[in-house]
Amino acid sequence: MARNLDHSRIQQMSSFEMLANQVVEGTITGLHKSPFHGFSVEFAEHRQYNSGESTRHIDWKLFGRTDKMFVKRFEEETNLRCRLILDCSSSMYFPKMNEPSFDNPNKIVFSIYAAAALMSLMKKQRDATGLSLFTDKINLHSHAKSNSVHIKYLFGELEKILDQKLLNEDQKTDIPNSLHQIAEMIHKRSLVIIFSDMFDDYDRADKLFQSLQHFRHYNHEVILFHVVDKKLEEDLHLEDRPYKLVDMESGEQLRINPSEIRERYAEMSAKIQHDLEMKCGRYNIDYVRADINKGFDGIILPYLLKRKKLH
Repeated sequence: MARNLDHSRIQQMSSFEMLANQVVEGTITGLHKSPFHGFSVEFAEHRQYNSGESTRHIDWKLFGRTDKMFVKRFEEETNLRCRLILDCSSSMYFPKMNEPSFDNPNKIVFSIYAAAALMSLMKKQRDATGLSLFTDKINLHSHAKSNSVHIKYLFGELEKILDQKLLNEDQKTDIPNSLHQIAEMIHKRSLVIIFSDMFDDYDRADKLFQSLQHFRHYNHEVILFHVVDKKLEEDLHLEDRPYKLVDMESGEQLRINPSEIRERYAEMSAKIQHDLEMKCGRYNIDYVRADINKGFDGIILPYLLKRKKLH
């Protein structure tokens, strides 16, 4: 039996009243300032600065050349265009469990609900949203639209992934190639939000970063939610007894005793995570570490709050 998204949870996560009440007294009424507001605006022309008005949009470079103050005028090209990209490879189904849920998610369930909440938020703002799903190939790449029928279709696609029967045990991933392809398929400047555990061959790290930079080359704003189970995947929080580990994508098996490798393993995991965060900073990519053990309240809402304060 197929499982459905819990839409009450999604609405809760995308509610700015809830977000605001965590940090200020009282409630916000009327329109909310979007954490993504003002992204998709295009420069139109200059006009002469009028004494007394805000200096926010003065073109200071032009002032330096002409010694005259002109204000940049902007026009909304469209509402914000958002592209949600989900890694659906087998490693995203870790930790493997019979009934992952909103309150007890694995990586793919966490990503689905987080993406659905952002999708719901974009709908409230009347912004266009597109969805891309990938493994070692592009499984889905929708247009970006804002109408209710389209959003319902996207929710339906997320619900298909939520159904555990669709898990292919050996579904491999090719993050660099998939992201390069998606970057070439997005023709208009967009906000690109990626959910992935970034599990790929470490020897291909440069290619992985190049694929992220590909989006920046086309002037997209990029947010990477690096989805991890820190307790198990990085801290190796397991009993000190022999284990047989099985790669969820390749099927490769490895026998270990956590006590013998835990310290070295944690060091290597920390280095990989640090390199990823530093490279994202260098490419001006917004990096969000999404440890599924912290829950949605500990990751998604604080991130939206940060965006709201910055814009």
